[in-house]
Amino acid sequence: MARLQRCLAEKNLSLIISLPANDIGLAKAALEEGADGLKVHYNVGHRASGNHFGQLDEYVATFNSIREQFDGPLGVVPTGSIEEARREDIERLAPMGFDFYSIYAHHLPSFMLHGTGLEKTFAINDQYDLSLLPSARHYGFTALEASVVPGSEYGTPLSFADVLKYRYLVEQAQMPVLIPSQRKLVPDDIRVLSDTGIKAILLGAIVVGKEEEQLRRAVAEFRNAIDRLS
Repeated sequence: MARLQRCLAEKNLSLIISLPANDIGLAKAALEEGADGLKVHYNVGHRASGNHFGQLDEYVATFNSIREQFDGPLGVVPTGSIEEARREDIERLAPMGFDFYSIYAHHLPSFMLHGTGLEKTFAINDQYDLSLLPSARHYGFTALEASVVPGSEYGTPLSFADVLKYRYLVEQAQMPVLIPSQRKLVPDDIRVLSDTGIKAILLGAIVVGKEEEQLRRAVAEFRNAIDRLS
């Protein structure tokens, strides 16, 4: 069983950190505080962190160093548009030690649906036609990333309206659902998200910030909240 699939299957709720920068120090800090997995970016602008991530070649050494730190799931966002998804880069990812890719459905070209050597996850935004979700199972995706909070609402508290939408996605997708921290998630949100059927929390810049101290504190707090579930 591949790493992400195994992590999601074996744990009631996994904690994956979407690093706000491709930085080995931040990666080590997240792992030391209890992250189950990590996600990095290249070739994309990241709204929540305000960072622009450059081309793959700029980060090869960093990504190799991060991979050497742990044997859990390591994911990558490889592009911010369908036009910039380059086959020659995608083919390099599995040999570098990446386990899965994370990409918006409308940025995902057909060549990435097979033969990459990576587990596949896809994200949907607030404009996505949710009636299409059951069809995604046909294409062998490991998980759905529910990035359904409008950009104008990033950083606001989680509400029951959000929880209802997440539950609907769990019911419709019939695959593990991952929730990115577009809302300003807090440890008290963990129990209801677990009860809703969410399989992983992707903590990013809105919660973990950009500096090591804040990241450590956030990861430790969420790790403790998840551990208290069992």
